[in-house]
Amino acid sequence: MPSKLPEQNKPTGPEYGKGHKLIGKNYQTLDLYAKVTGRSKYAEDFRADGMLFCKLLLSPVPHGRVKHLDLSAALAMPGVKGILTEDDLPAPADSLTDNGTVIKANKLGERGLTNEPLYQGEPILAVAAVDELTAAEAIEKIKIEFERLPFAIDPLETLRPGGPNARVGGNTWYRPPAPPQKPGERPAAPPPIEVREVKWTEADFAEAKEGRMPMGHVPDDPASSWSYGDVESGFKNAALVLDETFVTPDTSHQCLEPRTTMAYWQNGKVHVFTGTQSMIQTVPAIARWMNMDPSNVVLVSEYTGGGFGSKGTAAISLIIPALLSKKCNAPVMMRITREEEHFIGRARPSLTGRMKAGFSKEGRILAVDMFSIINNGPYDAVGDAPTSGRIVSLLYQPQAMRFRGLTMLTNTPPRGAQSAPGGMQGITLMEPILAKAARKLGLDQIAIRRINAPEGKAPFGPANRQGKRAYATSSFIKQALDQGAEKFNWNERVARNPKRIGTKVRGVGVSMSCYSGGSVGFDGLTLIKPDGRICFQSGIGNLGTESVIDVHRVTAEILGVPWDKCDVCWGSNTKNVAWSCVSGGSQTTHAMTRAAHAVGLEAKRRLQEIAAKSLGGKPEDYEVANERVFRKGGGAGMTLAQAAQMAIQLGGIYDGHETNPDVNRYTKASAKALAGQGLVVSARDTYPRDGNTYSYVATFAEVEVDVETGKYHLVDFLAYADVGSVLHPRALGGQVMGRSILGIGHAIGQKWVMDPEQGAMLSRRFHHSKPPTILDIPAKMEWAALDIPDPETPVGSRGIGEPPVGGGCSAILNALADAVGDEVFRRAPVNADTILASLEAGHPTQHPLMAHI
Repeated sequence: MPSKLPEQNKPTGPEYGKGHKLIGKNYQTLDLYAKVTGRSKYAEDFRADGMLFCKLLLSPVPHGRVKHLDLSAALAMPGVKGILTEDDLPAPADSLTDNGTVIKANKLGERGLTNEPLYQGEPILAVAAVDELTAAEAIEKIKIEFERLPFAIDPLETLRPGGPNARVGGNTWYRPPAPPQKPGERPAAPPPIEVREVKWTEADFAEAKEGRMPMGHVPDDPASSWSYGDVESGFKNAALVLDETFVTPDTSHQCLEPRTTMAYWQNGKVHVFTGTQSMIQTVPAIARWMNMDPSNVVLVSEYTGGGFGSKGTAAISLIIPALLSKKCNAPVMMRITREEEHFIGRARPSLTGRMKAGFSKEGRILAVDMFSIINNGPYDAVGDAPTSGRIVSLLYQPQAMRFRGLTMLTNTPPRGAQSAPGGMQGITLMEPILAKAARKLGLDQIAIRRINAPEGKAPFGPANRQGKRAYATSSFIKQALDQGAEKFNWNERVARNPKRIGTKVRGVGVSMSCYSGGSVGFDGLTLIKPDGRICFQSGIGNLGTESVIDVHRVTAEILGVPWDKCDVCWGSNTKNVAWSCVSGGSQTTHAMTRAAHAVGLEAKRRLQEIAAKSLGGKPEDYEVANERVFRKGGGAGMTLAQAAQMAIQLGGIYDGHETNPDVNRYTKASAKALAGQGLVVSARDTYPRDGNTYSYVATFAEVEVDVETGKYHLVDFLAYADVGSVLHPRALGGQVMGRSILGIGHAIGQKWVMDPEQGAMLSRRFHHSKPPTILDIPAKMEWAALDIPDPETPVGSRGIGEPPVGGGCSAILNALADAVGDEVFRRAPVNADTILASLEAGHPTQHPLMAHI
């Protein structure tokens, strides 16, 4: 094993942020000192007088009903203060969109506690006591009986004729079409989602005997089935056609901080202390789960120990301590153990996929026929299946494509978005086929990707009702492939001879990857104080990516204010913050730099108006820079501090008593709460955007495999990103490397293992499905970025959290295949025993289709 410690997060490549003072420059974030000294407070660090602790009783069965429940012995114990069951939960609440559309509540959705558990480990009830030991002992005294019901843990098994269903009503979700909108009326509410049954025939399953994924009927749904181009003609004209089946793993998010929550009530408001990726967006989610008005929710979430999609708007489990607190009239802390986190903490769903791809002799993809089956768990449908198809259509630009997908309900823990949901699985399905095609056609691995890579406003997905396909705002991944290949010395590594020395074989791999890179339409809110300091009111969650702080440097750059004169206010909706995007899907950098740019220009305009009112002339006669507002060409001026003082005197739109009419109601309330404290400026991102925003990564890897033992090491790794303008190099490097390592985990070891007879989770501890450690990652890791601005956003920056994941996984898989051959594995992760057994047998030895092995 290489003895040299990894070289990580080295910001190589061009000098970032040319022409800027703050954008593209490294700096010390405002929360760094608190994190490294232990002063940062996570949910578990909060305490309140008289605080109780609660413990959960989890279901021992994968599917059943509570037949009998006797709580008397537990309630009689000294120190036990209350027990919460499903009967204490509020009814599921409808929600209302900003345009007034009512979204009907899913009455079959997850509620936090249940009397009909749909997976082993689902919470049945919660006990509150003076300490955790008492609560745990009380759970032991509860008498409970279950009626066992049929269960399904494998999505293919539930599709078989007569196969078990995960829910009484069926095995997949179905949303009936919304009624047509009547002229002059608001859009009609879509009907409630339903559970239906889908079964295939024995004839459909005939191909399963040969290790190929069966492909049966798919419900008539635009998200589940679409096509463009002439697929059959593409296959007919192809020089090479490959038809492969591949299985990706179910993987827990493994956040270092579990979804612990503390809650109490005061003056009719619930105060919730929890971790969330999206601070302000979590407030309406809590209100919906609690069936109460958002104005009565106080959320405190200053620091979150990772999310990776599992804490987009926190978790419904937070209502348990909140409701127990109300029932017991005392604060309640619910600390989640690692085992409990494995059950309720969400996971990436596995994809069982089949891909048929036709190639020209030059390597161009002429046709793709793709079928994805997602293991969804029992609750709300994830979007991984349809997303997998859209990402493949964008990243590889097939001339014709047919996509079919099913999202199947199973009695396994609930799934949720995990970095690059659907995209990672789709890329992992396609990349080995592309690598195999290059070898069969005698093409270089870089060349076959370059000829298929998206460029400019690349189209993707099916055509809409008007016959037009969606397209990206930009793509420069070809440049990332070229520059990455040069930096990685690709040609020299490929030409290396011999590849094998003794029992050690080297292999190299490359992968393209992409995912959504941002959304639009959110708010910025800035306060310039009478002492001249600027405070950015950030509604973004602080989940470790630093975007909660980074994006606001855009406003400071526009106003010409040194960063040491700036503050960022975050962590609670009581701090009067702006309406911000959900921190998921790599939205934040793109969405909130746009909002920061908008509020920066609005603040500049207000400062110019104040100067004109105070010193005469027109607003356009004044410039804003160096903490001053001054007349162009010389003359009278004023400091930002003086302008803030004047804003208070002017009142109205200047000091927050009036707000920008375009901003969200949350931002308006926050601005008015800041009224009278200085120059209060709000603005909404209304910039145009032509296309959908995506970011891209070209990833390169080298591995060394010992064919005598099957053990392998990751030798070298490079990720070259196309993320638009670089905002904060150090944070970008952390994201590129960190999310690449997340993808590497899918390739080398992380997975769920379940008992098919009992429906029980076997990999329920951290070490059973551990993320890569410093001993597992490549001996050398580097990153770089193109720093080419996206043309459809004012700052040029896109998000980066998701795209490296698919590249990290697939580059390793492709390097392994280069070392040991294409006929060794058909699923991820790849372990030493898999390699050894398959090399000895001369074919893949793992079961090609079974889930959770």
